[in-house]
Amino acid sequence: MSDGKWYFNTKTGQVEGEEGARAADRLGPYDTKEQAARALEIAAERTKAWDDDPDWNDDAPASEE
Repeated sequence: MSDGKWYFNTKTGQVEGEEGARAADRLGPYDTKEQAARALEIAAERTKAWDDDPDWNDDAPASEE
């Protein structure tokens, strides 16, 4: 049984607990199974946000203050 942390296995596409696959094959940890099931979507959202962050991307437009 998991300790409450959940992972998304990138090889199988399944959500698993702590006892799952090796770390290189999974994303997480997430607090809920539902979050782990959305791991690829969450990663894409975070990547887009980082790509658009002018503090981390010289090509992104600077925000007007």
